[in-house]
Amino acid sequence: MLTAKEMIEAIEVEAKISSSWTGRRKISDKVLTAMANVPRHEFVSEALQHSAYDNCPLPIGYGQTISQPFIVALMTDLLALRGDEVVLEVGAGSGYQAAVLSQLVKKVYGMENVAQLVVTARSRLQRLGYGNIELVWGNGYQGLPDKAPFDAILVAATAPYVPKELLDQLRPGGKMIIPVGSQGYDQQLQLLQKTPLGEIETRAVLPVAFVPLVDQMFSDASMQA
Repeated sequence: MLTAKEMIEAIEVEAKISSSWTGRRKISDKVLTAMANVPRHEFVSEALQHSAYDNCPLPIGYGQTISQPFIVALMTDLLALRGDEVVLEVGAGSGYQAAVLSQLVKKVYGMENVAQLVVTARSRLQRLGYGNIELVWGNGYQGLPDKAPFDAILVAATAPYVPKELLDQLRPGGKMIIPVGSQGYDQQLQLLQKTPLGEIETRAVLPVAFVPLVDQMFSDASMQA
């Protein structure tokens, strides 16, 4: 089993290898510190504990995954967070990405369309003491208009297009990171920024492979209204 320190070292190596795509050879120290502080083994099943700090995605059930640590670090770093932001994460899954973000911003709203994952992640984050995260069961394509605008939006599932509803909920000057493409490997991680005039500037960052962002909600008997 790798350690958190070895995971960070693997992230640093991959940052250098992928720099021809991303344009950056290094993840910021504050993001790496946040990554090191989050106990990734708490966000995977007992059967996968031996792989918790491997630099790879892992299944979390319901057809979902906990993202590769390098991708979590890269997407977080690309948002260039200062510390006072309110951030929306779409595709919260196990809550791992939200836990990383929570150390770098004022407030994180996490959306997940699988009800049981929301229940489990809420319990986990409460037990671990992450007090500035609010998880919501909902359709990620619709975002959270009642909590908008957001200073940054991170989408951890691939969509065939950038949902207009999410762009509308992004504050002028804010950034969105989202994988766009079809299910499989024909996907590009895109970084979008809304100008003060509301125009959208887009940059392709890296070829990626994410689970799809599904335009549907999945209920469960244990989900409380």
